[in-house]
Amino acid sequence: MVIIKLRYAPGRPAAGQARSAIVGVVASGNLEILLERTLPDTECSVEIATPVRGYDEVWKAVVADFVERASPGGLRISINDGGARPDTVALRLMQGVRMMEAAR
Repeated sequence: MVIIKLRYAPGRPAAGQARSAIVGVVASGNLEILLERTLPDTECSVEIATPVRGYDEVWKAVVADFVERASPGGLRISINDGGARPDTVALRLMQGVRMMEAAR
């Protein structure tokens, strides 16, 4: 298992009031993404657990794009990709942020 740890300083805090959200195909364990509002609003951390080796740069690009688009300040994000493609994970990341925003 490869573990990739990334840290960012997003432009603004994640919207909404939800303390956490989980998205993906959680029942099968194939793709799980947990978003938790546990960090200062100026920080975001992402930890990716993947069985696929050699894609660190792809993951960095996908997550950097997500951070730029979603500005997930204050969130600690844990990803168990279960071999899912990074573009699929990116869609689920956006879904998780939208769930966090929707909760008031």
